Amino acid sequence: MVDATAGIMDRSLRNVLVVSLGFLLLFTAFNGLQNLQSSLYSHEGQGVTVLSTLYGAMMLSSMLLPPLLIRALGCKWTIVLAMGCYVAFSLGNFYASWYTLIPTSILLGLGAAPLWSAGSTYLTVAGNAHAESTGQAGRNVVNQYFGIFYLMFQFSGVWGNLISSLVFGQEATKGAIPEEQLQSCGAKDCLMAAAPGNSTQRPSPGLIYTLLGIYTGSGVLAILLVALFLDPIRDTLHNGDGEKPSVRSTVLSTFQLLRDRRLRLLLLLPMYSGFEQAFMAGDYTRSYVTCALGIHFVGYVMICFSASSGLCSMLYGRVAQYTGRPALYALGAATHLSCIVALLLWVPRPHQVPVLFVFSGLWGVADAVWQTQNNVLFGVLFDAHKEAAFATYRMWEALGWVVTFGYSKFLCVHMKLYILLAVLSAAMLGYTAVEVLEARARPGPTATATATATATATTAEDGETQTTM
Repeated sequence: MVDATAGIMDRSLRNVLVVSLGFLLLFTAFNGLQNLQSSLYSHEGQGVTVLSTLYGAMMLSSMLLPPLLIRALGCKWTIVLAMGCYVAFSLGNFYASWYTLIPTSILLGLGAAPLWSAGSTYLTVAGNAHAESTGQAGRNVVNQYFGIFYLMFQFSGVWGNLISSLVFGQEATKGAIPEEQLQSCGAKDCLMAAAPGNSTQRPSPGLIYTLLGIYTGSGVLAILLVALFLDPIRDTLHNGDGEKPSVRSTVLSTFQLLRDRRLRLLLLLPMYSGFEQAFMAGDYTRSYVTCALGIHFVGYVMICFSASSGLCSMLYGRVAQYTGRPALYALGAATHLSCIVALLLWVPRPHQVPVLFVFSGLWGVADAVWQTQNNVLFGVLFDAHKEAAFATYRMWEALGWVVTFGYSKFLCVHMKLYILLAVLSAAMLGYTAVEVLEARARPGPTATATATATATATTAEDGETQTTM
């Protein structure tokens, strides 16, 4: 019995590592490309328009495709198919024009929602299955799995940005930065989306092609890894009778879940996650880093963001069972609030390089809260409808990206920071309301003992196991 349990644990951990490594390789390419879009393709706002289109397609995809594809293909092959869409976007960048970037960005957006929903569902099901076999609390194992996943995932930003910085660093792309441009950096920036300065000159085509070749190869390797080494898995925890829901009910499940008041209160959490990531990838890299230092510094600064987010993701996955969710959410909100206020007041200068790294590092500390705890929260609260819950999560996160990139060309940076502040405040109010509702619904000690005994009897009879809060 001990050997069998150990075998299940080893296999479960291996699958988590395969998923995590596959995402690391894939997003090594995508994160590097995404962070460069606004600086590399700044003419007529092409870069931010491409990103806005990408996340618009992702938002539409979230409404329909994830539950349907996961039901038809299973998590593993949904991941493989969606990864192919990311590789197509890398190929589209080889000849960057409206006619190549827009179609491939739409294709990537259509694949992004199924990819994330399938990955999140896989980790949640694997965590619950592991917890069932070892007698642990499901939410604790799921927390640890998401911690491992996001540790490796966030380091995709480290490698992707390091590659871009090393490749572009072979050529001097930074000229003298005029004082007039420096005066408009930071929160005062209202012009850089349309009028790049000397520091945003494009690298040579040869260096761009070299970088794209590396990124494309990384994406292909991710596809092969998942296709060859990941075990198929299906959520049998709530469908023990083996019956499959109809196509219509599967598609509508994403919308039907909105009837749950808790989900409606939580929708601003994923939306803020999209807002803050889009600000870091689009506005911070362009209006703070590229404006004051040059495009060749973008990769190094984003490495700091990705590294801090990855390390904190692993840490939060371990400590969440001791601190609880509210303490981590409070940490994330306080950190981002402080950064937003400071970015409103600070004007970057070329000699203040360490400060740019400090802000990106702190932003990553808070970003890790949203990435790990949001996924765990949705997976635990809506355990019976995980695919629909994660699809809804990605839809609203994509909406945050779309809105941020959509107004990027029309608003000054200080207005974008005020919007971030408002959305963060509203999101935390909604989250607090959900925690209050859960606390009120939680039974007392006596009721808990009775409920536990009843749940045990039901589990033994039906052969089903559900994650408890």
